[in-house]
Amino acid sequence: MAILTGKAVVITGAGQGLGRAFASHAAEHGAAVVINDIDEPLARQVADAITERGGKAVVSAGSVADPQQAEIMVDTCTAAFGRIDGLVNNAGIRYQASIGEDDPTRMRELIETNVLGTLYCTNAAVQSMRGGSIVNLGSVAMAGQPTALTYSASKGAIASITAGAANELHDKGIRVNAVCPVAWTRMAAADTTAVPGGSPESIAPLVTYLLSDRSAKVTGQLIRFAHGKLHVMGQTSPKEPVIEQDGWDVEKITEAFELLQPEDPAWVRWGVAR
Repeated sequence: MAILTGKAVVITGAGQGLGRAFASHAAEHGAAVVINDIDEPLARQVADAITERGGKAVVSAGSVADPQQAEIMVDTCTAAFGRIDGLVNNAGIRYQASIGEDDPTRMRELIETNVLGTLYCTNAAVQSMRGGSIVNLGSVAMAGQPTALTYSASKGAIASITAGAANELHDKGIRVNAVCPVAWTRMAAADTTAVPGGSPESIAPLVTYLLSDRSAKVTGQLIRFAHGKLHVMGQTSPKEPVIEQDGWDVEKITEAFELLQPEDPAWVRWGVAR
């Protein structure tokens, strides 16, 4: 039996790129899928392709930045398939802009889509979910990336949403994880610092796994999947050494930072952590 047989899943931003790959792979493994995208013709193409191959798919077009649309997506899923077992918060925006030269209108649009969209869809989905899995789209950009301050901020928020929702929803049997992939998509092409990654289809098996019951013990994780490597990323935590003093003054703090920072003067740069 396919590992998602009997499950109904909503996937946002599924008209192309990663979302399309996630939807197609989930359907191939038995899931009934709600295809969301702001571009309805693209969403329709994905749904038609799935149904032509014998799968189950319906469309719920609209922006995830609209909380009513988030509720409609969930209602579409429960009306069409009788349930909702999974949500993939894939819809997102990315662009490059130097600090001080960014456009406030674009900044707001990105945050509303990437952050509020994830919150709206999660908020709507958990009202109808009886257990199941939520998969968010994170990024190592959360550590800070040149000319992408707003995008980096949005992905830092996704990490916090993932951790917070996983803790709160654990007792309801709902798992929440984030995938931090590298894949060559139209959105990735907007990143002038990006190293080309694999195809969106190469990332899809991880999302299908996280939606399935096989991942029953996996929650609250940031999962990096890039260049053939899979690993879990550490959440925010203290870095060694932890220095303790009975009392602190400016001189002692100065001495402490001489111990804390590596010799490399670029120790805070995103490139080091990448």
